Amino acid sequence: METLWFVIVAVMLTAYVVLDGFDLGAGIVQLLVGRTAEERRLIIKTIGPVWDGNEVWLLAAGGTLYFAFPLLYASSFSGFYLPLIMVLWLLMLRGIGIEFRAHLESPVWRHFCDVIFSMSSLLLAIFFGAALGNVIRGAPLNAQGYFFEPLWTNFRVQPDAGILDWYTVIAGLVALFALASHGALYIATKTEGGLNQRARQMAAYAWWGLLVLTPVSLVATVYVRPHMLANYKAQPLGYLIPVIVFGSLALMARFRARGEDRMAFLTSCTYITGMLVGAAFGIYPYVLPASTDPKFSLTIYNTAAGQHGLRVGLVWWLLGMVLVLGYFRYLYRQFRGKVTLEPDGDSGHGGY
Repeated sequence: METLWFVIVAVMLTAYVVLDGFDLGAGIVQLLVGRTAEERRLIIKTIGPVWDGNEVWLLAAGGTLYFAFPLLYASSFSGFYLPLIMVLWLLMLRGIGIEFRAHLESPVWRHFCDVIFSMSSLLLAIFFGAALGNVIRGAPLNAQGYFFEPLWTNFRVQPDAGILDWYTVIAGLVALFALASHGALYIATKTEGGLNQRARQMAAYAWWGLLVLTPVSLVATVYVRPHMLANYKAQPLGYLIPVIVFGSLALMARFRARGEDRMAFLTSCTYITGMLVGAAFGIYPYVLPASTDPKFSLTIYNTAAGQHGLRVGLVWWLLGMVLVLGYFRYLYRQFRGKVTLEPDGDSGHGGY
């Protein structure tokens, strides 16, 4: 049951990154590919009907984590208190930038909201990447399973390192370029004309960053946390994961160059999924390694809830997922296809 719930949490977090990732990516590139106020409004309209629904996966994953691994939830949410508060503020600012944009008929106000939307999306991508880097690198856990980390110390990977060091910064940059490319490809699938072409070009720029950062991050991960290779050595089938990662990276460029926006976007989804699955596969059965003493590490076994609760919870989780998946299928079918601006100004979801 512990392994099953580990997989469930990993799947939900992956769903969040893939789905809300293109929302974040659209925000990251909005000011770069949208040359006019109308084009920037069109970019927001591409994500308007789905962005808030996509964020539910983050809340659901947090709730599932609380239910299945309560000690991990308590330890990580207290130790990472400062970055979590920063993430909450960024999520709120991002929502304000989207929802309040059309509330005033003022170019200054709309540009201000666009900047808020773009900057909060960019910082969220970096923080989420750094968060994954912290989980892989490990935290300074004590014997009770708790810890505290400052935002940074000396940027070296060491037992008392802060949230940001050279490794977690690399992880943050990988997330930034991956989501920028992901969002740009999504915009390309939903738009036409000059905006479509500039979105493809932005995806190409971000792809070059990924081509450099992906192998660098993998080498850095093995250097920082050598035990990540243990599961790959024990289960050689796991080596298919990096093959999928680099294969999807190559196909992403091929499909984009051929103008197949939908396929390029799907391979971007595959790349992100492969990177996250590779991290989960390597770290298992740990959920938060200790950078101080390995015996203090949190695993799926010493942080899980009781067996009876996990079994009963699985039934309710399956019922909930049936409803959620049905809703998301309906939502994305309803809003499929290209988006256009209404001739009479702002309209649609939230006044986009």
